[in-house]
Amino acid sequence: MGPLNGYTIIELAGIGPAPMAGMILADMGAEVIRIERAGAYDPRISKDVSFRGKKSLVVNLKDPQGVEVLLRMIENADCLIDPYRPGVCEKLGIGPDVCLKRNPKLVFGRMTGWGQEGPLANAAGHDINYISLTGALYATGRSGQKPVPPLNLVGDMGGGGMLLVNGILAALLESHNSGQGQVIDAAMVDGAAQLMWMFHGFQAAGGWDETQRESNMLDGAMHFYDTYECSDGEYVSLGSIEPQFYALLMEKAGLDIEVFGNQHDRSKLAEMKAALTEVMKTKTQAQWCEIMEGTDVCFAPVLNFMDAPQHPANVARNTYIEVDGVTQPAPAPRFSRTPAAVQHGAHGVGEDTDEALADMGFAEQEIAALRDSGAIG
Repeated sequence: MGPLNGYTIIELAGIGPAPMAGMILADMGAEVIRIERAGAYDPRISKDVSFRGKKSLVVNLKDPQGVEVLLRMIENADCLIDPYRPGVCEKLGIGPDVCLKRNPKLVFGRMTGWGQEGPLANAAGHDINYISLTGALYATGRSGQKPVPPLNLVGDMGGGGMLLVNGILAALLESHNSGQGQVIDAAMVDGAAQLMWMFHGFQAAGGWDETQRESNMLDGAMHFYDTYECSDGEYVSLGSIEPQFYALLMEKAGLDIEVFGNQHDRSKLAEMKAALTEVMKTKTQAQWCEIMEGTDVCFAPVLNFMDAPQHPANVARNTYIEVDGVTQPAPAPRFSRTPAAVQHGAHGVGEDTDEALADMGFAEQEIAALRDSGAIG
């Protein structure tokens, strides 16, 4: 049983960071019930990993009876995940005031891009827009070239899903102590800003040029912190920041001390980068792995996400699992006494409607009547 065994989370259907949060909570043992609309796309066909471990109910939230079904469920829940734009839940009659009146201990977790208030609150947006407003996108990319989107990891997932999980766990802990619920305003723009904490410190201390890409310690400017092409066209990454790690890099790669001896000599950065580029092209990725992997060089091969599950280190730690034929990340973090686990793969849309409602006290005849009326599906 995971550490959240006994907790019930109701997740209103959405995409991206909110379902990710629900997935993590389900992995940790919570009963996560996803509320879908009729006709929603089958996650077993789309192979949406975020559906794992969740129950699926179809409830018509545009029907007053459907709204009442959800509110009765909320009476027995610990948390509701709201993935909609600000004000949508209120229009549906399931806003925080209504829900907390039904269940004063409820944690109402709201996931948006721009937050619940402010001039952009009701505007559409995506990860790329949220990280644009925090400096994260501006700082990512090569010198003289346009910014490069880091997938949707910084805004949606790190600044969104992870932030919401963090807020929910803290609010559940506080609710256990106080007996009172509260509303969480988790905004991806806020989360992305938090992820930039280190660079604000660097800039304030005079150690970061925020106006130029690829001109700083961690943005690819330094020859000892970058990726390099190998002779076979594959890539490796180096992160030899500390002097002892850099010394080992020089030893393992056979670098000329006359060229590379002064690690932080900015007047020779271009020369050192060019020279190291040529050195790394003399061997294949596998050959560099044999020389450097597992040492304190701070080295790793650059793998695509389909090759990553086959790497011996990931195999040894069971970092990836297979659920319903889909290779995917295993639950994390790891708990010594109450391990997280994937309880099952994706359920079909509405597959658990009858069972879940019965578990929450709905009578068999009541469920049948709600289905006949179109309030549930």
